[in-house]
Amino acid sequence: MKKLLSMVVLTTSVLFAHAQDNASQSLPNTVVKDVKNGKKLPFNKIVTPGRVTVVSFWATWCVPCKKEIKNISKALPSWKEKADFDYVTVSIDEARAEGIMNTYAVSQGWEFPYYLDANSDLKRSLNFQSVPFTLIVDKEGKITWRHIGYEEGGENEILAKLEELSPKK
Repeated sequence: MKKLLSMVVLTTSVLFAHAQDNASQSLPNTVVKDVKNGKKLPFNKIVTPGRVTVVSFWATWCVPCKKEIKNISKALPSWKEKADFDYVTVSIDEARAEGIMNTYAVSQGWEFPYYLDANSDLKRSLNFQSVPFTLIVDKEGKITWRHIGYEEGGENEILAKLEELSPKK
């Protein structure tokens, strides 16, 4: 009986923790750097109020990150026909890699904003451990979807969520 009770308590704790992870979370005001113009600003200000935003966290050394962003970047024109949203990326590279990060973004033709979280302060604020890490922020500025890792085709899950949150009219 004691084992059964322990199992029930443990299961309930795990389910509760999982539910909390999936609950809407406000955006932290942790400062990031806009690499295009060199300005620092709070993360919660890079999201336009009333707009759904996809945020891809990545690093220059992360092959799956670059593949995910490349696939999303390629798909953006067709996605924009189906959903109304913004797309930004945040690198967790160290400050000394900013030049490499910027050169990579320019070479890939990124027209979307890209930011740097050089000290991993934002990464700690959002409580994730590895990249690629993707968020979707709803129109109220709440994190409504989180995903760690990338597998080819996984970007379709992002599109489905975008169509749900902000369908094109």
